[in-house]
Amino acid sequence: MSKLFASGRIWPYAIGISIVFIFGACVATIVVASKLPVSKADTYMMDYHQADANANELINAQIAFDKKYKIEYVTDGLSQENTIIKYKVTDLDGNAVENAELKVVVTRPNVHDYNQELSSYKFENGVYTFNPIKLELPGRWDVMAKINVGKLQRYFNVKADTRKKEYKIY
Repeated sequence: MSKLFASGRIWPYAIGISIVFIFGACVATIVVASKLPVSKADTYMMDYHQADANANELINAQIAFDKKYKIEYVTDGLSQENTIIKYKVTDLDGNAVENAELKVVVTRPNVHDYNQELSSYKFENGVYTFNPIKLELPGRWDVMAKINVGKLQRYFNVKADTRKKEYKIY
């Protein structure tokens, strides 16, 4: 082996091994990528092609909605056993809006195997309250809402965790 290094004949072997390694890395990348699912975008409850094609309309709809209404996520926190999702929709003067239509999807980030669609709610004391749900796994969840008031529409998304009380609106 030392004669290979001394005589300078190692470079063809090094090039061959490098080519085999790079080819193997390409195959591994393709195999791993093909196993990952392509699913709905987490932002607008639709696939990413639709969200991308309608991005300007979605943003303009949000701006128009925000000029007249305010949304608050008033859920006490997520728990695995008994989560009650609550929203408050008000006009800019703070008056409760009674005629809003809400659709909520509770899902794991990037995995839609545990999706729960909520559409049955009651309106009481200015708060839209959904029936209790059970979350199958501990950890992070996305709570995505689509709110319609008349012809105005807005998507309102929250990242929450069963292990913490805090949440993040995005």
